[in-house]
Amino acid sequence: MSIWGALAGGFAGTLFLTTALRAANELKLTRMDLPFLLGTALTANRTRAKALGYLLHFVFGQVFALTYYAIFLAINRDGWWLGALFGTAHGLFASTALVNILLPLVHPRMGSSSTAAGSVALLEPPGFLMLNYGPQTPLANLLAHIAYGSIVGGFIALAS
Repeated sequence: MSIWGALAGGFAGTLFLTTALRAANELKLTRMDLPFLLGTALTANRTRAKALGYLLHFVFGQVFALTYYAIFLAINRDGWWLGALFGTAHGLFASTALVNILLPLVHPRMGSSSTAAGSVALLEPPGFLMLNYGPQTPLANLLAHIAYGSIVGGFIALAS
């Protein structure tokens, strides 16, 4: 197994995931805009938030790819199918604990159940499985993360 395969897979997988979620947004399947969600944690400037969000998403994509790689090394197995399994867990984690527990702790512009109507929150909280962003959001998010995991796992296996 090669760390270079993990990094290349992380880039390709994140590119696919980001593009798939952007397409789902443009096709009105979801209102979720992950780069905007991430970027507004750092700045209130909407244009700058998008750019920073894309950068952060690609950094996190590499971090997750390296995590997949470390687990593959630890269990001495790899492959696109194992990556798809990890992508499923990753997608479920991202749409539950990550955006509903961890992100609101550090995101200064995200609303919460205790936010008053007159507060300065810019973003609606995602809700469980990000359902506040539309009924197709969980499926779009999960499928994109399964594809991400498959791509990362496939690249790692090819680089073996």
